[in-house]
Amino acid sequence: MAMLLDLSRRVLCPEVMDDPGLDPERHARALRGLARINAWSGSARILWSAVAPCAPSGAATVLRILDVASGAGDVPMRLWRKARRAGRDVELLGCDLSPMAVAFARQRAAEAGARVEFQRCDVLEESLPEGYDVVTCSLFLHHLEDGQAVELLRRVAAAARRLVLVSDLNRTRAGLAMAWLGTRLLSRSDVVHVDGPRSVKRAFTPAEALGLAERAGLHGATVVRRWPCRWLLRWAHP
Repeated sequence: MAMLLDLSRRVLCPEVMDDPGLDPERHARALRGLARINAWSGSARILWSAVAPCAPSGAATVLRILDVASGAGDVPMRLWRKARRAGRDVELLGCDLSPMAVAFARQRAAEAGARVEFQRCDVLEESLPEGYDVVTCSLFLHHLEDGQAVELLRRVAAAARRLVLVSDLNRTRAGLAMAWLGTRLLSRSDVVHVDGPRSVKRAFTPAEALGLAERAGLHGATVVRRWPCRWLLRWAHP
């Protein structure tokens, strides 16, 4: 049991969601479950707390936001709703490697009447869309190996005109317990049940995330803890 709870370093066990051959029905069920978990845990709220100062009510210019590795698309859609309630005009684009996730997000946005666009993009190999003020990334960094995480941070920093925001899980025992229980209470997806705890085991601590940012050249970045068992990395363009 002690070995299973040793979280002193990352455990890079594969996640089912990262399998390109995942059955579409299981994939869609997992995306719905993750969207429900994101809503409960306030994934968009964590990002909006840092986006809001860039989006004052009544501002004349459109704030352009790019969300990297959007998955089900629920986080950028909630950011759009928060901006609308704040009286702020925003343009939101979400991108993801998975065609299945992009199609799912587009359908959900259309059903919700959310003015958010989605497109496929391999964020580690292809050029990121240009001209965005804020680049956000939620719950994706833990999917990557250390070198890939550094490369992603370099890429999002180069793409952002003003601000980079990266939010992810914190690798703690409390987070692992919460992931095990929460995934079972909030989703019936077997994929989510497996991947939730694995994601925590793969996650970076705030100190590790700050080290990645330094390696990527994001000097002056800050990392703050956020409930529940999350952290938020913020870097403003010089």
